[in-house]
Amino acid sequence: MALCSKYLALFLIHTCLLLSLCSAADPFVSYDFEVSYITASPLGVPQQVIAINGKFPGPTINVTTNNNVAINVRNKLDDNLLIHWSGIQQRRSSWQDGLPGTNCPIPPKWNWTYQFQVKDQIGSFFYFPPLHMQRASGGFGSFIINNRAIIPIPFDTPHGDVVILIGDWYKRNHTALRKALDAGKDLGMPDGVLINGKGPYQYNATLVPDGIDYETIEVQPGKTYRLRVHNVGTSTSLNFRIQNHNLLLAESEGSYTVQQNYTSLDIHVGQSYSFLVTMDQNASTDYYIVASARFVNESQWKRVTGVGILHYTNSKGKAKGPLPEAPNDEFDKTFSMNQARSIRWNVSASGARPNPQGSFRYGSINVTDVYVLKNKPLVKINGKRRATLSGISFVNPATPIRLADQFKVKGVYKLDFPNKPLTGSSKMETSVINGTYRGFMEVILQNNDTKMQSYHLSGYAVFVVGMDYGEWTENSRGTYNKWDGIARSTVQVYPGAWTAILVSLDNVGVWNLRTENLDSWYLGQETYVRIVNPEETNKTELPIPDNALFCGALSKFQKPQDISFAVSITGNRSKLFFTLLMAVCALMSLFG
Repeated sequence: MALCSKYLALFLIHTCLLLSLCSAADPFVSYDFEVSYITASPLGVPQQVIAINGKFPGPTINVTTNNNVAINVRNKLDDNLLIHWSGIQQRRSSWQDGLPGTNCPIPPKWNWTYQFQVKDQIGSFFYFPPLHMQRASGGFGSFIINNRAIIPIPFDTPHGDVVILIGDWYKRNHTALRKALDAGKDLGMPDGVLINGKGPYQYNATLVPDGIDYETIEVQPGKTYRLRVHNVGTSTSLNFRIQNHNLLLAESEGSYTVQQNYTSLDIHVGQSYSFLVTMDQNASTDYYIVASARFVNESQWKRVTGVGILHYTNSKGKAKGPLPEAPNDEFDKTFSMNQARSIRWNVSASGARPNPQGSFRYGSINVTDVYVLKNKPLVKINGKRRATLSGISFVNPATPIRLADQFKVKGVYKLDFPNKPLTGSSKMETSVINGTYRGFMEVILQNNDTKMQSYHLSGYAVFVVGMDYGEWTENSRGTYNKWDGIARSTVQVYPGAWTAILVSLDNVGVWNLRTENLDSWYLGQETYVRIVNPEETNKTELPIPDNALFCGALSKFQKPQDISFAVSITGNRSKLFFTLLMAVCALMSLFG
């Protein structure tokens, strides 16, 4: 009996080690994603979209700070696939970031399990497939990280939590859009704006045809709801508003904001916001929810406006009247920028930890590296139209950068991205920024194009300290906000303007710095920041995962996948744990 007890104890220990439960007190949350094509008609015309578990948009991932998360992704597309967790900082593990600079793609009919911890984060984010412009066909969904119970949120608990995914949409799928760009063409005006994967409510019979399914959000009168709004579109900035309702801004991409009321807010591609909306209107009618294009010729773009319905449970009729107006700032270039500047960090609120957000005094840290990154209109390189950043059009390597480092593969990339824009001809390179571990980097994003851009840095929240029209100069630092500039992962840069960000490089790995506009991204407007701890230790970066995929120069290391085994072992750890637990109980019963 003693021998049985000994073996039983060993079995339990190994079970715990397998499930990574003994080494961490934080809960384990698992999801299964089956990514496939389905036929849907969001704008009234059947088209191919990318669904997750048969749904478009995909399911919301809902976790709590410090949870360990496992997401098993089964690729049922006819194309390679990655899933990127936009804004999730992946502390110490760029291996799980889901971008071509860090991960080999999941081949068709294969599955792969992402495993990471949402360490010291809260807030509203989203996920999407980053390869080959696939996001333009769907595959996206919301990613919510809730506060731990012991950390108060800086507002009363809302009655409900509502996800709203907005974005411009084409009736052509991502493959057709990619072919247009490869042929040197622009994408042109989108065919519509979707709200939660659905087309517009027929507020105008001339502009909106019959038979389109639209989004309805049902609410109870007098209650306050948290609306998490994400712009998951291709390339269009959108103004978000709800007829007769104020939007009290409360959070943006993991940072609680100073709470301010807006009648509408510009949400740029890749950005996420949380609003508190109180249902304080009478219920004589429903109300319009609107997402309309910004910085375009409005008269031509009216037909692509996204319209949903806010429905009170005691509503007495349909929404009526014209749509609430967008900001009228045709002759005021600074309106939207001043609105963006008004978004401030709530320095007294707790974030993921009990200490106030403002306890990290970013304004008093000495800058160690400065990069001025400039984008310009498309240029021709080797006869092809390309987008550039500081004169370099990025070429994704066949062997991911992080994997090349791990196995010391030479010649995959150059660690020579310039800290100032090139003065000569533009070139196509796999050129990477050499980040200084524990350095403090200042990045100036200069937009010398006529189109709005938004930029995202993976693995980090950046402090948005300044933005203005014209060319950035050394004197521009005198305008920086060094106290309560918002910390976020995606920031807009207005045409003919600059935006300055500060970032503390404490997260070891290889992290993507890119435009979120899919057309410019696809054509090369990106780079990576490589951050290496000179002291080799697992404390600052986790080891390469056991299930790492291999490609490019390392393809010879990739073994064929036994899908049935992979699904049973990695598909759902909670099921595996339950199965093993039942086996333990049976053994105890047998020997007890």
